Amino acid sequence: MTFSLSDFDYKLPEELIAQSPAHPRDHARLLVYNRESQQIVDDFFYNLGNHLHPNTTLVVNNSKVEKCRLMFDGGKKELFVTSVRNNNTIEALVRPGKKFKNGKEIELANGITAKVTHVADDGIRTLVLPCDLDDPKLEPFKYTPFPPYIAQDESLADEYQTVYAKDSGSKAAPTAGLHFTDELLKKLAGQRIKKSEVTLHVGLGTFAPVKTEKIEEHDMHSEWFQLNKKTAKELSGAKHITAVGTTSVRVLESLASMDREFKPQSGETNIYITPGYTFKAVDSLITNFHLPKSTLLMLVSALMGFEEMHRVYQHAIKEKYRFYSFGDAMLII
Repeated sequence: MTFSLSDFDYKLPEELIAQSPAHPRDHARLLVYNRESQQIVDDFFYNLGNHLHPNTTLVVNNSKVEKCRLMFDGGKKELFVTSVRNNNTIEALVRPGKKFKNGKEIELANGITAKVTHVADDGIRTLVLPCDLDDPKLEPFKYTPFPPYIAQDESLADEYQTVYAKDSGSKAAPTAGLHFTDELLKKLAGQRIKKSEVTLHVGLGTFAPVKTEKIEEHDMHSEWFQLNKKTAKELSGAKHITAVGTTSVRVLESLASMDREFKPQSGETNIYITPGYTFKAVDSLITNFHLPKSTLLMLVSALMGFEEMHRVYQHAIKEKYRFYSFGDAMLII
């Protein structure tokens, strides 16, 4: 069966877009979907252990969100740092674009300037700053890069990090992991549920809209990942794997062989998972509810089935689950 972009559309009432997380984190709701029985169970995330396979290994993404959004002049000027060339040369999305012309030096604030040395076709500017990006004088202008559908609220910065985040580099949170608390992880460990960590730095591409109606023509973004020797050994011996988030899925499915052997590796992955894909590593998935027409929704459809994805999402809307980054969770078993 071939799919078009419009096949992955659905209507979501705006009030179901979560603007803040559940408190405590693990009190988010949890929709459990059983692929074999096609049964839906409504529960809460703190009961996750009741639904996981008893021999599963949780695979989490330990990437930490960078404060890569720089705002000046009351937010009228903005640099969204996409990559760092060296200490004071960056690549960034800018606002307003018309001010950041090639060769021009722009006054940002308090003697801080940015000189544009290149403008790429996609609008990303190469900028030279008068100081290092980690200079203390830039700290007051750094903000957490919340997604565009969440109002900028720096008081929520800590809650936009997982409790196990350690390796800085993401432009967005691996949001399925936001529901875990230290207490819940200890409880799961008491059930002998193992936890392994991978790293994938979430890029801006995760928010990039698919612009081609034929989904196979979409140019999938790349993201940097790392799987170390210890984790590769743990996963090669795992009896059952539950990926925490689509970012963990991307690492696992990029590296697993058909006999589920993993080798340590780091690099870029542009894996694109759509319906019809055969999963090599992932047995179960914990994930949030994703945007319409997104590659993340396509990945979920590949695991649970296209028709079932739509049925489950309609159930979640009817039951008023909270959607997107700060929203509720789903476990696909």
